[in-house]
Amino acid sequence: MTGSDQWWVVRLGNLLIWSRLRLRASGTAEVLDSVGNTLSYDSEDSARAALLDAGFLALDGMDHDDAAALGLGLEQLVPPEGDDEALRTRMVQPFPARH
Repeated sequence: MTGSDQWWVVRLGNLLIWSRLRLRASGTAEVLDSVGNTLSYDSEDSARAALLDAGFLALDGMDHDDAAALGLGLEQLVPPEGDDEALRTRMVQPFPARH
């Protein structure tokens, strides 16, 4: 999955916190965190391990049961959109109301 983005999410109280894992063609990875920092990692595995250690779940492959464990429907887990500058203000979102 070289050169692609993966979205990760964690629920903290009444907030959804997003992180974006971006894989580079060189095999390195970077994570845009919830406060707008770009963190560099030597591999996808080390970036994934850091996200997992922080309690994040990969949106890719998440099923209805995983979403329910967060207290949401799967359709409510929509990552933020925009360029990196716009994302800096969108990585922390209020917990959506259930429908």
